[in-house]
Amino acid sequence: MVGRLVLVLGDQLSHDLSALRAAEKARDVVVMAEVMDEASYVPHHPKKIALVLSAMRHFAEELRAAGWQVAYSRLDDPEAARSIVGALIRQGQEHGTAEVIATQPGEWRLIAALEEAPLTVRQLPDDRFLCPLGDFDRWAEGRRELRMEYFYREMRRKTGLLMAGEAPAGGRWNFDHDNRKPARPDLLRPKPMRFAPDAITAEVLDLVEARFSGNFGALRPFWFGVTAAQAEAAFEHFARHLLPGFGDSQDAMLSGDGFLHHSVISMYLNIGLLNPGDICTRVVEEWKAGRVPINAAEGYVRQVIGWREYMRGLYFREGPDYPQRNALDHHRVLPAAYWGAQTRMNCVAQTVEQTRQEAYAHHIQRLMVTGNFALLAGVDPARVHEWYLAVYADAFEWVEAPNVIGMSQFADGGIIASKPYISSGNYINRMSDYCAHCAYSVVQKTGEGACPFNLLYWDFLSRHRDRFARNPRMGPVYRTWDRMAEGRRAEVLAGAAQVLDDLDAGRVV
Repeated sequence: MVGRLVLVLGDQLSHDLSALRAAEKARDVVVMAEVMDEASYVPHHPKKIALVLSAMRHFAEELRAAGWQVAYSRLDDPEAARSIVGALIRQGQEHGTAEVIATQPGEWRLIAALEEAPLTVRQLPDDRFLCPLGDFDRWAEGRRELRMEYFYREMRRKTGLLMAGEAPAGGRWNFDHDNRKPARPDLLRPKPMRFAPDAITAEVLDLVEARFSGNFGALRPFWFGVTAAQAEAAFEHFARHLLPGFGDSQDAMLSGDGFLHHSVISMYLNIGLLNPGDICTRVVEEWKAGRVPINAAEGYVRQVIGWREYMRGLYFREGPDYPQRNALDHHRVLPAAYWGAQTRMNCVAQTVEQTRQEAYAHHIQRLMVTGNFALLAGVDPARVHEWYLAVYADAFEWVEAPNVIGMSQFADGGIIASKPYISSGNYINRMSDYCAHCAYSVVQKTGEGACPFNLLYWDFLSRHRDRFARNPRMGPVYRTWDRMAEGRRAEVLAGAAQVLDDLDAGRVV
């Protein structure tokens, strides 16, 4: 007799999932369902859909091989339910049970759906993370500022990673200052490991091509790994061949080389094919062996046990309304260039085209190109959030929303960032080769041909002076603005107004 249903979602593909540990192979049934609601609540990149569906199908086969009974429904099954709850109800009726064990989803939307389901659903904590949500809340309680750097130091102490007793290895907690070098073209630089689609993936690709061909993004060539073994091989390739150079150029951007020394494994980590503790331990092993400099090892560990865990803690602490916050009262529509329309801004064109092709862009491309421009232009942060959630293979709301709403768009009013992450074109020019091939001049501050980032940077500061002028980190910038001749300031603002008018009218910028 069947005991309970055990729900495994598409971003929970881990054999040590809390729901699986709480279940009994002899009597419980694992439910996995490809449903249209999850595939279409935002217009996901076809590569993202294919990754999740193929990884789910491979994981179901692994569960069956391990002795589990798996009830799996495919997106193209004639009787497929449209929602996760619908799939659970159908399986409950078929197996004669209303009891469900689930690991808590990573989105408030799905948590609420399970809570409201006409079933008895027991949601267990997702303990695949290094910081339980209760521990994060205890760290955050009573603090005036929830800065990631202080959380990161606590995580270093807790995990023992890169520690020398009670002190940080190398005498510093953070080597970020060493990680801001531009990159040079290098035809010999290794690329992320690629995998040829097997029969299961080929079938998924045909399905995605038939159902989602209108979505933004190129489905083929598809080279992502879809099993834990492939994800582990991809990470090992990074650790041995690319990690040594990761630190120096992690903030760099280069035309024609969107991967540089990045690991490109966040999508595997976020769907459960890799364990965060394991990959950080492996990074530290490479440093201890003398094959990786400490700035590379520390920079990578910080991304995983610092930013990733911090983002998750804040998402759940702030509550379901977090993705709708709009502290700066921005309401402009997302420019068509973000969906591949023509733009004369080479940095935006390069980042968007790379996103279209690969469902990937690294953190500086996301933060200081597309995120920076959206913030300067006053785009509605909810629309920016939905775009990032749709177009990147690693985007799941628990990690994407705080990165976009808080860090990129300052829409949470400063919970994550002490000041907005904005810059003129100068930063992009310093960290990339994009500006050398742009229709605009990065050194031109006003007039015809001036870089839109230069114009909108000062316009943003002028619009939001009441909020930011007293910010100690932004005071010097406002003093620079105030020292400009009045006529120069008027020319800057007029140029910015023209850029914004062009955006509103749908003209090419």
